[in-house]
Amino acid sequence: MNEPRRLHDGFVPGRYLIDAYGDGGFRFAEMSHRGSILVLPSGIRAWDVHEVRAIDRTALRPVQTEAGAIELLLVGTGLDIAPLAPDLRAWLRQNGIGLDVMQTGAAARTYNILMAENRKVAAALIAVA
Repeated sequence: MNEPRRLHDGFVPGRYLIDAYGDGGFRFAEMSHRGSILVLPSGIRAWDVHEVRAIDRTALRPVQTEAGAIELLLVGTGLDIAPLAPDLRAWLRQNGIGLDVMQTGAAARTYNILMAENRKVAAALIAVA
């Protein structure tokens, strides 16, 4: 059986569905990646966030960079739903980006549905075991 390719240099260009999640990572585009990911209109990149409290403006700067192509950001906060800081929510709103926070599995599934509908969606997904 072929081993899936891995995310190289922390980025793969293009739009892809999330094929699987769990075991500390994700599968997409016939690749696997251990750790969290940002799924943006430009591609999927490794995201050095392991817990909700690490999500700040710096962590979401790539989302801000692509704000013109994103109407909704889905944030997968792991196994439990955890709120984002009000100032971070306001900052996203100022950049024209809506926000929905949910468990990582729900966020990955919702992303797939909205992406299949060709919606302007992005996802910030914290890896789960």
